[in-house]
Amino acid sequence: MTRLFNDPVAFADEMIDGFVAANASQVRRVSGGVIRSTVSTPGSVAVVIGGGSGHYPAFGGLVGQGLAHGAAMGNLFASPSAQQVHSVGAAASQGGGVLFTYGNYAGDVLHFTQAQERLIADGIDCRTVVVTDDIASASVAEKHKRRGIAGDLTVFKAAAAASEAGYSLDDVVRVATLANERTRSFGVAFTGCTLPGAEAPLFTVPEGRMGVGIGIHGEPGIDETDVPTADGLAELFVTRLLAELPDGIDSADGQRAGVILNGLGSVKYEELFVVYRRVAELLADAGVTVVDPEVGELVTSFDMAGVSLTLFWLDDELETFWRAPADTPAYRKGSVAAAEQAPIVDSAAGVDEIPDASAESQAAARIAFAVIEAIAGVIDENVDELGRIDAVAGDGDHGIGMQRGSQAAKAAAQDALDRGAGAETVLTRAADAWSDRAGGTSGALWGAALTAVATALGDTAAPTRAAVAAGVQGAKDSILTFGAVPGDKTMVDSLVPFADTLSREIAGGARLAAAWAIAADASTAAAAATADLLPRMGRARPHAEKSLGTPDAGAHSLALIVQRLATVLKEQEK
Repeated sequence: MTRLFNDPVAFADEMIDGFVAANASQVRRVSGGVIRSTVSTPGSVAVVIGGGSGHYPAFGGLVGQGLAHGAAMGNLFASPSAQQVHSVGAAASQGGGVLFTYGNYAGDVLHFTQAQERLIADGIDCRTVVVTDDIASASVAEKHKRRGIAGDLTVFKAAAAASEAGYSLDDVVRVATLANERTRSFGVAFTGCTLPGAEAPLFTVPEGRMGVGIGIHGEPGIDETDVPTADGLAELFVTRLLAELPDGIDSADGQRAGVILNGLGSVKYEELFVVYRRVAELLADAGVTVVDPEVGELVTSFDMAGVSLTLFWLDDELETFWRAPADTPAYRKGSVAAAEQAPIVDSAAGVDEIPDASAESQAAARIAFAVIEAIAGVIDENVDELGRIDAVAGDGDHGIGMQRGSQAAKAAAQDALDRGAGAETVLTRAADAWSDRAGGTSGALWGAALTAVATALGDTAAPTRAAVAAGVQGAKDSILTFGAVPGDKTMVDSLVPFADTLSREIAGGARLAAAWAIAADASTAAAAATADLLPRMGRARPHAEKSLGTPDAGAHSLALIVQRLATVLKEQEK
C-alpha cells in the first residue's frame, strides 16, 4: 500500500515536482510533464512519450539523452490530457517533427490524437506509433487492439536512438513501427496495487494464486493459477512468448532478442534475478541469442507485486539502436557525452480574456454553472460506487477521474461566471478544465460533450430548447467520432437514447425540463441494460466475461448526471 502522501488528489503533481527537483540536470518541468533540460540536436526528431503516472520509471524517468525528448504525465493511471500532450510536444520540438509513442489505451489514444492534430495545425509535423506488445490482451488476428506494457521501452529506445542517429521523421516512424511489430510481452501478478488514499487494492488475488495475463493499470488478469516456483514462472513466460513469433521469424533458433524481465512494483530484484537465471537458460536452449538484457523495474504498476517478460526480436538495425547509449534519470546504457543545459524559454500563455456576452447569455451562464455544480455534486456522492463498478473488469479509476474532472470544471466555470462570461464561455472553460484535469477516456469524452453544448448555446442570445437539444445531439455526434457504437458497453449506450429522446420530445413541443426528465429515464434504463453486454472497447475488453452482471461505469455515471440535471432544470422553470 501507499503510505507517504499528502492530499491523494495532489499526489501526481507533487511527485512530478519532486522528480524534477531531484533530476534537474536531466529534466525540466513544463506544463503537462517534463522535457530534457539538456541541449538536443537542432532539426532532429523529438520523441515524446507519456501516459498516466504510477508507472515509474515510465514515463518521466525515461527522458534524457539517447532516449525520450519529453514525457506527458497524467494523473495516476489516467492518460494526460490533450492540452498536456500538446504542451510537452511543442516544448520538446527541435524542428525535425515530433513522434508520439505510448501504450495502446483508449484515453491515451484520444488525447494524443487530439494533441497531434493541434501540433500539425501549429505547423509542427507529428506522427504516432502506438505500442501493442501484450500478447494476453488480444489475439494475433486483433493484435492492433493489444495494450502496451513493458514493451514500451523497446519502442521508445529504438525510436529515440534513430533520432539521435539523424534519421528523418519518416524513418524514425519506420523504426518505431518495426520495433513494435517485433516486441512481445506477457505478465503475471500476485497482488493488486493500492492507489494513494485508497482503502483497498484495485483487485485481489487469493493467497497462493496469481493473475495471469496482467496489465499495468490495476486490471485483473485474464486467468488465474497457482503460484509456481521461480523456474516454473520462467518456463511459463518463455513458452508463451516463443509460441508467438513476429512475422518474418519462422523459428527462434538462431535469432537475436533483447530481453526485459520487468518488476511491476513490489517484487524484489533478487527474486527477479532468480527468475532470469532460468529465462536465460531456456532461451539459450531454444537457440536465442540474448542481447543486452534488462532485469529490473522499467514499467511498473505502483505497488503491484508482479513480473512480466518482454522479447524484442532484433535485426542489425534494431540491435544497433537497442545497444545505443542513453542517460536518463532511471535508465543508463553505455557512455553518453556530456551535454550543456538548454536555455529556458518562457512559454507563458497570453492574457486570459473573457469574450463579451449579452445580458441574456450571462443569465443563461448562471444556469450553466448550476448544471456544472450539480454534476460535481452527484459525482462526489457516487465516487466510490463508480470506482467499484469500474474495478470489476477495468482499473477502478472512473470515479476519481470523474471527480477530478467535474471539480476542475466547477472551479473554471465559477471563475468565468464571476468575470461576466456568457453560457458558451462558461461551458467551454468547464470543458477544457475537465479534460485537462481528469485525463483518461472520461476526460476526453466529457470535454468534447461540454464543448459541443457550449457551441450550440453561444454567448450572444438566450438559449432556446432547440439549441439545448442541438447541443446534446452535437455532444453525441462528437463522442461517436471516437469509435464506440451502441452495444460496445460504453458511455455511448446511455448517451444515444438520451440525446435522441430529448430531441424527439422537444420537437414534439415538450418543455425543456419535461423533455429532459423523459430522456433521463431512457438513459437510466439503457445504462442498467449494459449489465447484460460484453465490452468491446477499452480496458475492460480483455476481461469481458467478468463484467457481465455489472453496468458500464461510464454509462452509469452519465445516467446519474442527467437524472440530477432533470431536477436542476425543473427548479429553474419555477
